Order: sequence, then structure tokens, then C-alpha cells
Amino acid sequence: MHSSLIGKVEKANRYARELDRITIDRLSLTFRGDNDTHHVSLDAGQWHCTCHYFESWSSCVHLLTLQKIMGAMLPEDAQVSIFSAHGVPSA
Repeated sequence: MHSSLIGKVEKANRYARELDRITIDRLSLTFRGDNDTHHVSLDAGQWHCTCHYFESWSSCVHLLTLQKIMGAMLPEDAQVSIFSAHGVPSA
């Protein structure tokens, strides 16, 4: 491997451990749940999910899962969850 590539790989590995460098502003994904497939999106700190629970509560297990996975990479507004009084702990 070329020496400059080695440095890039090492830097990428360091960045991957320093998640506070990353902020996710917008995303759209498909979440395969136990009973159905749902479409989840985040835009400007606002979540949306196509599951029935989200329709009533503006939150759901799909969002909680993503909040737990992405933790500090999410904007503060997107880290807040109805399942926890203090938001979702960083992973």
C-alpha cells in the first residue's frame, strides 16, 4: 500500500472513534421492523416515521434505535426521546 494511503486509513480510523466530529443533518432510511418495513427520515432536527405508533406519539422504537446508534452525531433536537427525560445517551 502506498505510504500516503496508510496515513489516510489511520486518520479515517481515528475519525471513526471521534464521533463528535460528525453531525447528521438529514437522512432517509428504510427500517425493517418485526411486523413491517417503515420509512424513517430526519430533517432539520425533526424525525418522521411511517409506523402507527409515531402517528400518535411523534416518536417510536425505530427512532429510539437510531438515536441510540447515532448518539452524539445527531443534532440536539433529534436526540430528545419520549422514552427518556434527558434524551438518549450517546453510544
